[in-house]
Amino acid sequence: MAIMDENEIVKIRSALSRQPVLLSDGTALPRMGQGTWLIGDDSSKRNEEIRSIRLGVELGMNLIDTAEMYGEGNSELLVGEAIKGIRDDVFIVSKVYPHNAGINRIAKSCEASLKRLGTDRLDLYLLHWRGSIPLSETIEGMERLVQEGKIARWGVSNLDTADMKELLSYDKGAHCMTDQVLYHLGSRGIEYDLLPLLKKHKIPVMAYCPLAQAGSLRRGLIDNKTVKAIALKYNVTPYQLLLAWCIREGDVIAIPKASSEEHVVDNAQAIFIELTEKDIESLAAEFPKASRKMALDIV
Repeated sequence: MAIMDENEIVKIRSALSRQPVLLSDGTALPRMGQGTWLIGDDSSKRNEEIRSIRLGVELGMNLIDTAEMYGEGNSELLVGEAIKGIRDDVFIVSKVYPHNAGINRIAKSCEASLKRLGTDRLDLYLLHWRGSIPLSETIEGMERLVQEGKIARWGVSNLDTADMKELLSYDKGAHCMTDQVLYHLGSRGIEYDLLPLLKKHKIPVMAYCPLAQAGSLRRGLIDNKTVKAIALKYNVTPYQLLLAWCIREGDVIAIPKASSEEHVVDNAQAIFIELTEKDIESLAAEFPKASRKMALDIV
């Protein structure tokens, strides 16, 4: 793609820095970061993927999410290459497998992630999903890593309401900084009880698959007449509209994946879309807010 005009870069970066999402410790993060699931597995795409991540950082999407599970470390290795020379400009999130989240294994997993990423600390470390290890033990392991300076803070992923209530009942459970869950216009189950609980405790949501994996997770989402009509009104793509919807209230961080520079720019430009109440109501008529408890969607 053609090199972006510096004024365009500054404009996007400035927009992403305004009205950030605040963690409970006061850390300000952009409402849009970068996901890296399924990135790093194809060597022929490696250079383009690295350029895409670096462009995203330049545009202000400096939160980069990865996990030891992604490509069994391949994603972390690629992110490590991408952040060489700019480590202090990025906020790195990684995740630990549930079976590695106990006292005897979490430190080893964290060290392996740090080595692959080429850094001495993680900005945020998440339990990827709940397994057989007691949450209280994972909290203890996370707190030890904080004390040792290996991670700056910790959180969870794919935990539903009952799990979060249990987590918050433990000593230091309130140190949890985020719950990373699947959330998009076609999957609104968290709005029934999980999102209100997290808001009450000032725990922002980190939304993965905010584009519903290019619409594949919800049939008819991208081709919906209302989605297309509102996108046309703003002269944007349906995907950009979905991103704008996801971050509309300012307490959700969307982490879409982009493996090309064009896609990165498209994602970043969604920050300029300001949906009206009428837009939101029209979209809700097509994809209603949950009216009852629903099982947490997980991919």
